Amino acid sequence: MVQHAADPLVFLQMKPHTPRGPTITLSRGSSTLQMGSIPEVPTSALLPTMPRIGMGTAAFPFTSSEETTAALLRAIELGYRHFDTARLYATEGCVGAAVTEAVRRGLIASRADVFVTSKLWCSDAHAGRVVPAARETLRNLGMEYVDLFLVHWPASVMPGKYEFPFPKEEMAPSFDMEGVWRGMEECHRLGLARAIGVSNFSAEKLEQLLSLAAVRPAVNQVEMNPMWQQRKLREVCRREGVQLCGYSPLGAKGTPWGSPAVMDSDVLHQIAGSKGKTLAQELVSEHPNDLLEMDVRAG
Repeated sequence: MVQHAADPLVFLQMKPHTPRGPTITLSRGSSTLQMGSIPEVPTSALLPTMPRIGMGTAAFPFTSSEETTAALLRAIELGYRHFDTARLYATEGCVGAAVTEAVRRGLIASRADVFVTSKLWCSDAHAGRVVPAARETLRNLGMEYVDLFLVHWPASVMPGKYEFPFPKEEMAPSFDMEGVWRGMEECHRLGLARAIGVSNFSAEKLEQLLSLAAVRPAVNQVEMNPMWQQRKLREVCRREGVQLCGYSPLGAKGTPWGSPAVMDSDVLHQIAGSKGKTLAQELVSEHPNDLLEMDVRAG
């Protein structure tokens, strides 16, 4: 059992545009957590530690740009060491370029100083396509391995396209969970991914995967916010020792997968205001012992 298995990493949508960068108040008395001193927390034997705060790169519409690379580089300068990307986001190249430039500038000593997560998109979620897809991700990143490789969704679509939302008629009638996971395990065996996991898996699907996995998933990354608290999934993750990673704590307003329910909630704003905080600060400080991952959107 893992001590922090039910504590979610939380993706916050922010922009690192201030000279001092973002500071997160964790409600530990008067203490604050600065970007330059991001702690790590234990997760599992497969994934010994993960940085508590990280930077996500899912800005919709998905695209790569020099601005994204510059934002990532600035994030490294501010102290971020955990970066979340995906083949779908079109930002793997941006992450790799930023890390390479950060090493060149002496901001970090080597690639080993950062924790990089990427994901297998649904069009590659077929037995036989997983390892080639992982190798393509590494080519995009310009890296020999990722620290964490996730199955993006428990679903398969026709090979060849990387788009979201995808047409329903392109969705496969079934998801070959075992075949895909065997490919993920092979990625781990080959050293392409130091740890493997899943994303957007319900409690039921996670339990199904655990029943057949030779290498257990280290992480399950899901949406989590006041309107979607994932209580059942948290219980399963705690029991099974799977690290829960939460994204869109502010609801991802303005995206195809998000909702304005969190940011437009008068009640939540009143609660935060009564404590002299912004809504984002309040949502983070409600979980002082949680893993935190901040989704910094460039642009």
